[in-house]
Amino acid sequence: MQNIKNIIFDYGNVIFTLDFLKSRQAWQDLGIDNAGTFYGHKVQDEIFTSFERGDVTADEFRARIREILNKPELTDEQIDYAWNSLLIGVPGGNHELLLSLKSKYRTFLLSNINVIHYDYIMNYLKNDFGFEGNDHLFEKTYYSHLIGKRKPEAEIFEQVLKENDLDPAETLFIDDSPQHIATAQKLGIRTYLMTAPDTIQAFFKRLEAGE
Repeated sequence: MQNIKNIIFDYGNVIFTLDFLKSRQAWQDLGIDNAGTFYGHKVQDEIFTSFERGDVTADEFRARIREILNKPELTDEQIDYAWNSLLIGVPGGNHELLLSLKSKYRTFLLSNINVIHYDYIMNYLKNDFGFEGNDHLFEKTYYSHLIGKRKPEAEIFEQVLKENDLDPAETLFIDDSPQHIATAQKLGIRTYLMTAPDTIQAFFKRLEAGE
């Protein structure tokens, strides 16, 4: 990884731990029969894609969930609980690592997210760490629902590169989704696929050791 000057981080399962099995169980508990393909790491219902792009509101998202389940009686709280069950938290040491990397590289956050998860995470960061979001950890943050684009669309990568005058050959993108990595590689961005049980702390320790 020589000549890396910029790092673009994914959020889920790179910085913030997600549990797709827990999420699948929560959707099953609400009555989704095909929970694995309804919302999963690589496959998901179109409503989630639209929600992450900011094309639908939280109320429209919940209405669609009720429609899919044919359960108009479901409350907002029940739907939000199932949806947020995916979110576990930030492992100790990750924030400290990001702050140290910010002093050595130009660092950016690029996350597929939606307003319900965004609000949950912002509250979590404030309550558990006293943070007002993630802005202090990076030069700039990009959240899909706020900019109307999402990975693996090339346009969202191109926006980050262009707005910050980044050379793809000097830029490392770290993500846990192969389809996102593939798009970045096509644009000449250097990549690392984060796969459990690997972590960013272990990765950068190896990097510093020259492994």
